[in-house]
Amino acid sequence: MSIHSITDQETALKDMVAKNKWGTFFGVSQQTLDRVWENLSAPDGNSVVYITMEIGADLDVFNPVQKHLRDLEITDSTNAVFDHYAKLFLHGKQKIPNYGGGLGILAGDTLKSMAELKIPTVAVSLLYRKGYFSQHVDALLGQISTATDWQPENTPSLYLLKDPDHPDLPLEIEISFFDADDRKTSAYARVWLKMEISKNLDFFTPEILLDYAIPSSPDWIQDAAQHLYDSRSENMKIIQRRLLGAGVVPALRALGITARILHLNEQHGVIAVLDLIVEQLKDKLGHAYQAVATDEDILQAAKIVSKKIVYTIHTPVKAGHDRFDQRLYNQFGNDFCQRILRLLALDDEEGHLFNFTAFAMRVNRATNSVSRIHRGVTQKQFPEFASKITAITNGVHHVTWISDAKADFYNSFKEFDQWQENPLIFSNARLLGDDPRFRSYFEQAWQQDNKALITNVNNMLLRHRKMMHETWIDPPNYLSQINEDNFLEPGVFTIGFARRFSTYKRADLIFSDLDTLAEIILTLNKPINFIFAGKAHPADEPGKKLIQQVLAIQADLYKKTNGLAKVVFIPGYDMHIAKLMVSGVHAWLNSPKRPLEASGTSGMKAAMNGVPNISTMDGWWVEGYHGGQTGWKFGIETDVSAACLSESTSTLLYKEDAASLNAILPEVLNTFYDRELRHLYIDKCIKNIELNIPIFNTHRMAAEYVDRYDIKLPPPVEKQLKALQQAYVSNET
Repeated sequence: MSIHSITDQETALKDMVAKNKWGTFFGVSQQTLDRVWENLSAPDGNSVVYITMEIGADLDVFNPVQKHLRDLEITDSTNAVFDHYAKLFLHGKQKIPNYGGGLGILAGDTLKSMAELKIPTVAVSLLYRKGYFSQHVDALLGQISTATDWQPENTPSLYLLKDPDHPDLPLEIEISFFDADDRKTSAYARVWLKMEISKNLDFFTPEILLDYAIPSSPDWIQDAAQHLYDSRSENMKIIQRRLLGAGVVPALRALGITARILHLNEQHGVIAVLDLIVEQLKDKLGHAYQAVATDEDILQAAKIVSKKIVYTIHTPVKAGHDRFDQRLYNQFGNDFCQRILRLLALDDEEGHLFNFTAFAMRVNRATNSVSRIHRGVTQKQFPEFASKITAITNGVHHVTWISDAKADFYNSFKEFDQWQENPLIFSNARLLGDDPRFRSYFEQAWQQDNKALITNVNNMLLRHRKMMHETWIDPPNYLSQINEDNFLEPGVFTIGFARRFSTYKRADLIFSDLDTLAEIILTLNKPINFIFAGKAHPADEPGKKLIQQVLAIQADLYKKTNGLAKVVFIPGYDMHIAKLMVSGVHAWLNSPKRPLEASGTSGMKAAMNGVPNISTMDGWWVEGYHGGQTGWKFGIETDVSAACLSESTSTLLYKEDAASLNAILPEVLNTFYDRELRHLYIDKCIKNIELNIPIFNTHRMAAEYVDRYDIKLPPPVEKQLKALQQAYVSNET
């Protein structure tokens, strides 16, 4: 029987249902709903719009509403409305596949911290009814991409908003497309709302998701709106970017949101800036603005709009920047928009292209890279804007990525009181580093996480063995084909690698000299597991080739090492798999060619769990290495130069960096396995807790962004943000 009375449970459920003219919502009180919406619709515009192509926030890694229901031991209700929501949040689908990788997960983590810190923010993104893609992996064929089928209608925390004037109908917005003859076509989107609710259910960040795959939109719009990053053609990319950017202002208007600051999470939604420039011209020149506006008028309007824009650039990789042929773009935007783009978005190298990164660079109040080393790279790539490019190093939402076992461990020490609210408190690990109880509890929690990961992998390998007889897919793991049942053993040194498979990330680097690697393992006579996961973009053939190369070495390395080295690939990489891996491995491998990794956040998630990194000196690791206290480095540390930015295969430094990695591997293995040296390994784990959790979290990152937004916040919020801002300044040299 529940320890909570039925009356108390019903009262709690009642306090979790709130309504306004757009619908009924679950997880926050009416007071909280009203307060958040009042902030976002206030006349002073004292709030922020966060525009992003993707948002990763699956509910199976962080779901405070579900946790609250379980804490209260609520399973159902006699009230039909309460019962529906309770069962939906307890048992409904937990995946929201509207993200492709690090950019989207970063967005989700950022918005969670905005909610926890009570920063008035609303996000705008697209809803993709077929998600990114579902990944199947065949031993010979490699990655196989299929559409993801999911039902937003049956997903907790997602709400289709109603039209206040017609409550029986969904709210729709309209945006315009134009053909080469300037003839208008309208596209329509239904407006969904996802609530990113704080841990205590006392605040939330609304995420507006625009769904263009609806009957009122033309077929070609519906087609383009289905998949995240649909790259079947340049037309598809242009349409998707326009669906996002051009939908921002109409969506905000429809919901009465007055935010005066727009934050571009990459340049994908930069068309929103173009719309603001048009509005500024219309206000100044009237409805005849297109006929009377001079180039100087347009530039002046852009200058005014720039005071409202904050821009984060995430990558130095050329493919990450949208460049579109003017003639191609002319099929979708009207003549006047083309004129603005010719003034503000021309590519410096190829004048026939619109460069949306250059556009975002030109029209903003603040531009930031996502790590200190990335700041230098970006300044070299965009010398015209070098003086305004600063650094705000990425972070991760620590409450999401810290495992349950590690959370229980942290809760066991008063020195970490309130760690969920204040990640700075982890600096107190310096007081506990030599405490035998602390070190013992840490190892016990780590063993739990490692056992959970290994159990999950072994169950997967058994399923794959059955698949060999039940489907046409030849499972991707050699271990499934050998006569074992306990494929991997807990406690064996395990290296994790999970991220997008792109050539510059060099997923296969550690296997590039297989004979030397095998010789090291045989000489040391120490077992080692390599667990890989990740997706390549469906159009990235070299990236997909990398997956095949990792699969191809499994049997060879196993045989060369007499079974000491085992390689496993986990298909279908998502946030749940990521959380298992970053907490359950013994070291996190990151092997990009320096300096092409702008930041990287997977290694930060490992650090949240006290797991050391083994990485090239790129991205966040330049700041997180701390002179070797938190892990190991390898690879050539060249100065940042234009020559370093090449992504061609011949310049990826495989031979040099693989030799450097192989050189440190004996030290890593000996320190882990040797009882006399083991304390040095645990020292690195504890230093991650002390030095890296307080820095590489999205609470600190959000606090740095607020300094760029120039918005006013209540004194208690300001006080907390000030402490976070002072704890670490990303832009220091």
